[in-house]
Amino acid sequence: MTRRVHEVMTGNPVTVEQLTSLAEAARVMRDAGIGDVLVVDRGRLLGILTDRDIVVRALAEDRDPAETTVRAICSSDPLTVGPGDRVDQAVDLMRRHALRRLPVQAENGELVGIVTLGDLEVERDPGSPLSAIAAAEGRDR
Repeated sequence: MTRRVHEVMTGNPVTVEQLTSLAEAARVMRDAGIGDVLVVDRGRLLGILTDRDIVVRALAEDRDPAETTVRAICSSDPLTVGPGDRVDQAVDLMRRHALRRLPVQAENGELVGIVTLGDLEVERDPGSPLSAIAAAEGRDR
């Protein structure tokens, strides 16, 4: 039986509007215990912002986190998968493009989840030490 993305993804992705400050986005990540947020414009996906983006693209470049918007430094135009896509398709896309996460969009454009390397590790080998870490409560996806 072929597994589908909706069976392994993390649902209810955390989003921030494009004009959100980096400081606020960092607080959102901290409060949710995650390392990334999806950047949207009125619900439409524009990009992905990671904690690493904040450090490398903003702080290391002396940008003010209170004044810099997430849109200014996020990775834009992210690749996505659909909830009905096969997991092996998501894995192949992540491998070919060196991605750690993929937003999951329904056909109507609604963001319904995110599939991460951690989600895929839990799927691949639920008993592995990496799976235990990825599945832990409050994990940083």
